[in-house]
Amino acid sequence: MSLSRHPATLHRSLPELPSLPRPLYGRVESLTNRALTFRHTHPWVQLSYAIAGVLEVQTAGARFVAPPQRAVWVPAGVEHQVFSSPRTEMRSLYIDGSAVPWGSPDCRVLAVSSLLRELIRGFSALPAEYDEQGAPGRLAAVLLDELRAAPDVALMLPLPQDARLREVCQGLEDATLRQLGLGEWGERLGVSEKTLSRLFLRETGLSFRMWRQRQRLLDALTPLEQGERVTDVALACGYDSLSAFIAAFRRQFGATPGEFFRE
Repeated sequence: MSLSRHPATLHRSLPELPSLPRPLYGRVESLTNRALTFRHTHPWVQLSYAIAGVLEVQTAGARFVAPPQRAVWVPAGVEHQVFSSPRTEMRSLYIDGSAVPWGSPDCRVLAVSSLLRELIRGFSALPAEYDEQGAPGRLAAVLLDELRAAPDVALMLPLPQDARLREVCQGLEDATLRQLGLGEWGERLGVSEKTLSRLFLRETGLSFRMWRQRQRLLDALTPLEQGERVTDVALACGYDSLSAFIAAFRRQFGATPGEFFRE
């Protein structure tokens, strides 16, 4: 999921859905190996949830990564791109803003409880024009209550706007460059290490070391979800040892890779 993608902006609604048939609408999608590489917006809130595979939503300011049991909240009007790992099974909720006055104005990743997962699955199977006064309407109300209570999780990577930092971030996606330190990047860009360090902290809220570590760990989620060996993933992400990778993963996500994907 490279940061080097910068396709032209496209503002659109889904062609078959010019408006929501109900304040809460569910959609089922199977994405065999799909990158929605256009930027777009929706006039409604979107909740993207993968029951299998890993989803990524990228805005101008951050990457939001959602493996199973997590979902990405995208507010109305926020320009974004969506990427998915192979064989992703996605459930999307489209929500009229009037139904979620408590909703966050910012993109975020939410934890999906077992109850919320089943509510999303059940609701997504309903017809578009379900009975709002009957059982489907009550199901929608419970779903929104559970969604309101869903906690945020730390699966976001802030993206800098400075062109020099963007070049560094794009370079860190390259296996031949990911081990370069900030001083070496400074030499390449003709700027001091101190300046780059100060810019990283100012634009992302993270030091260069912490930003790079979070990027590596987020990039590890897709191969881990697909069943690749943890040792192979650790080495591919630039870690010298399995123990160092697991320790960093636990610090970031509060669980080992095995525990994370068993939740």
